[in-house]
Amino acid sequence: MSNRLDQPTDAGEQGDRYAPTRVRDVVRYEGVSNLQALQRVLYRSAKQDPTRKFHALYDKLTRSDVMWQAWVNVVTNQGAPGIDGVSIDSITAGEMEGVKSFLDTLSEEVKAKTYRPQPLRRVNIPKPGKPGQTRPLGIPTLRDRVLMSAAKLILEPIFEADFKSVSFGFRPKRNAHQALEEIRVTANQGAHWVLDADIKSCFDEIDHEALMALIEQRVSDREMLKLLKSWLRAGIIEGGVYSDIESGTPQGSPISPLLCNVALTVLDEELAKAKKQTGKVIRYADDWVVLCPTRERAETARSVAEEALAPLGLRLHPDKTRIVNLTRGIEGFDFLGFHNHMCESRKWPGRYYLLKWPSDRAMASIKAKVRDKTDRRYVGFSLDSIAEWINPVLQGWHAYFKHGNSSKKFATLNSYVHERMAIFASNKHGLSGRDWATRFNYEWFTSLEIYRLSGTVRYGSAHAQR
Repeated sequence: MSNRLDQPTDAGEQGDRYAPTRVRDVVRYEGVSNLQALQRVLYRSAKQDPTRKFHALYDKLTRSDVMWQAWVNVVTNQGAPGIDGVSIDSITAGEMEGVKSFLDTLSEEVKAKTYRPQPLRRVNIPKPGKPGQTRPLGIPTLRDRVLMSAAKLILEPIFEADFKSVSFGFRPKRNAHQALEEIRVTANQGAHWVLDADIKSCFDEIDHEALMALIEQRVSDREMLKLLKSWLRAGIIEGGVYSDIESGTPQGSPISPLLCNVALTVLDEELAKAKKQTGKVIRYADDWVVLCPTRERAETARSVAEEALAPLGLRLHPDKTRIVNLTRGIEGFDFLGFHNHMCESRKWPGRYYLLKWPSDRAMASIKAKVRDKTDRRYVGFSLDSIAEWINPVLQGWHAYFKHGNSSKKFATLNSYVHERMAIFASNKHGLSGRDWATRFNYEWFTSLEIYRLSGTVRYGSAHAQR
């Protein structure tokens, strides 16, 4: 069964009003599993009545199908152990019996209401493309991650009914490329002023009381609310020192993206109300932009955003929030790994269209990974082994960035990989100098069967401004 929420698309919402809203009927008439049917019923019930509060949710956490799917989701995402040191491998070592015992024990604790979350293990991971900079990550224990995933399976359909179409991050059937396409089409229709906004420490500074108030607009189940509060206040251990969490929903827990979207729906709603005075907002979790036809409207969007975020304990980053003028390629902006820039059409001189390609930060990040895989400390390994390490990295990066005008960046990266492999071969064989272009030529590089990046997307029609 898919680990994604099985819900109708926006286009099917009208017909969804008359769809079955009993789990048994959904299973019978729509041929889905009991869990999928439960999710559809929760979504449809919330969609049909925007004021409805759900009061019987906690008991659904321990359903066998919910717990099993939560386990599958956690295993799929992998992740390091929490403070108790219990890893996925340590549970699966006993095969199915080990997993069953683990889930049964957790279920019994939840049913008996003796479950208590453990503090998060704080680690600082490098920021991609920003050498020397890190971001904090809170790692829950395995048992906490499984229960958080179970809660997400139950809560997500309810809040999905309220989320706006401008939100694309960490949502079923939505992705980064859809958000980027909305930006492209909107800019090509004349919205050339962009509020490129950055929320300062969004995951760390969301006010707990404000967040819980938003959740309580839809959830009245006291035990479920207590469970959510316990996760928010579980605390953090870093370097053996315990610290309370007074705000935020730390990155690293399965339920944090959902809670972030719940909070930032307030921002979506306020900007939607002021759309005629601002422009179109496109948001991916805490990354978002507003595309406007004039600078004045972009300034208004910033003011509206600041007022909407303040009750949540959030604020715009003063140094990273800016207004960008896309007109005739004057400026560009980075969003979701791509640099977006208006470029003059070769076919129709004088017309400008929004194009996108990997940002400098994205290029620096992939080069750093290639450089690490070809470091001289690996000279004891064969060239074939190095190629096997590099290929999945390049394939994953290409799968994301092929959705853009990325050919030049791909050629640059292909050349960089060729150079790094040549330098590695020189080090391996004790050769001096960097005469890699002739010593290890294109035919030699091709023989290594290293993945080569190529191609670009051809877009459909979209209005452009002269």
